[in-house]
Amino acid sequence: MAEACKLAIMVAICLYFQIHQPFRLRRYSAFDSEPEYFDSHLNNQLIHKVARSSYLPSIDLFSQMARRYGEAFRLTLGISGTAIEQFELYYPDVLLQLQGLAKTGCVEFLCEPSHHSLAFLYSPDEFRQQVRLHRHIIKKYFGQNPRVFRNSNLIYSNEVGRMLSSTRVEAAIIEGWEGVLGDHNAPTHVYTGMRENLRLLLRHYRLSEDISMRFSARTWSQWPLMADKYARWLMGLHGDYGLVGLDLENLGERHGEETGIFDFFMALPEYIFALGGSLVTPSQIIDAVKPLREISVPRNIGWTDTHRDLSCWLGNAMQSNAMQELYRLENAIKAGNDEVLLSDWRRLTTSDHFFYMNTRHLGDASTPDFSTYESPFHAYMNFMSILDNLASRARP
Repeated sequence: MAEACKLAIMVAICLYFQIHQPFRLRRYSAFDSEPEYFDSHLNNQLIHKVARSSYLPSIDLFSQMARRYGEAFRLTLGISGTAIEQFELYYPDVLLQLQGLAKTGCVEFLCEPSHHSLAFLYSPDEFRQQVRLHRHIIKKYFGQNPRVFRNSNLIYSNEVGRMLSSTRVEAAIIEGWEGVLGDHNAPTHVYTGMRENLRLLLRHYRLSEDISMRFSARTWSQWPLMADKYARWLMGLHGDYGLVGLDLENLGERHGEETGIFDFFMALPEYIFALGGSLVTPSQIIDAVKPLREISVPRNIGWTDTHRDLSCWLGNAMQSNAMQELYRLENAIKAGNDEVLLSDWRRLTTSDHFFYMNTRHLGDASTPDFSTYESPFHAYMNFMSILDNLASRARP
């Protein structure tokens, strides 16, 4: 009750950051036969690069904030299982620093599919297994039992909500898009999913993208974005909370240190507090705020681009074929009771592999695809060569 009163008189801001890294594949042809699918050298190299530019300085920043503001500072992190696994393999200091941050008590960790997959589309059972696996990972490394869920790429629909009913999560973070809410409802209220006892928290995508997409854009009319200005925008929201969600790589990697991104976030809490606001976690919101009403999300929406749909991963025949063939192997993979084989298959379910096959933005230099392939076709052929070898291992 005390927490509810606190949120009632203060504007509650939730800062949520996502950390994800896929296991990138090595170049694999139809003539390869070794079951070594993942490029250890490349993965090691990229983990070190992003850790030094973004993860480690960001974690250090958050730790400084926790020491400075104590219980007033609250932060939310979503970390994929594949990222945690690679930190342990290639850069354990990142994991140690995250565990140190967790001990401050300032962080709430989210639950998600362990392998950042789109399993909900093809295998509800595998989807639930990956959610349970991720809950175990978060408990093991950070000592928390997650209450709030976020799907890969923030994808949600009524069907995803239904699948979550047996996973013990109490709420899900989804995209606060007008296509779902309509013009007269704000992404600043708590809602409930259709026919499910699941509360929905909505990312304020406009304010989130002011940082993720526009922070260092000198052509933007609001550049440079300073912490005091942004705090005023946050405090001007009407509703119960404002949820700002973005990839942690926006700090230091996509917007370099020279842009002032770290100074911006260091200064932001002080301006929020000075204007009468508070920093909260998703669990604090759902404990304090009653849902406004039920909303229906009949089709899948996500946060990846302006289309808010699945076309980034399933927009062409290559992507659809690769995804179908991958999940066609599920029963055979699991019937073998081979943990190494299952691990390889699950790493291949990561959505990034299919994103690299996307042709929508082909040739558009303004839309990075984070791919190391020469073309979407090369990404598809490489994936299918690996899948063919995996299938041979799964045969009795």
